[in-house]
Amino acid sequence: MQTEKKRELIVFTFLALVLAPILAVIIVAGFGFSVWMYQLIAGPPGPP
Repeated sequence: MQTEKKRELIVFTFLALVLAPILAVIIVAGFGFSVWMYQLIAGPPGPP
């Protein structure tokens, strides 16, 4: 039982401190890249 709690704590720490920030950066960077590519094709926002 003790080893299961220790393993759960290790997995939670990995998810919270490693995986979540990496996923957040990848998602935000992907969104920014897609907006950038869209603006290269469609032009900048604003009146023509």
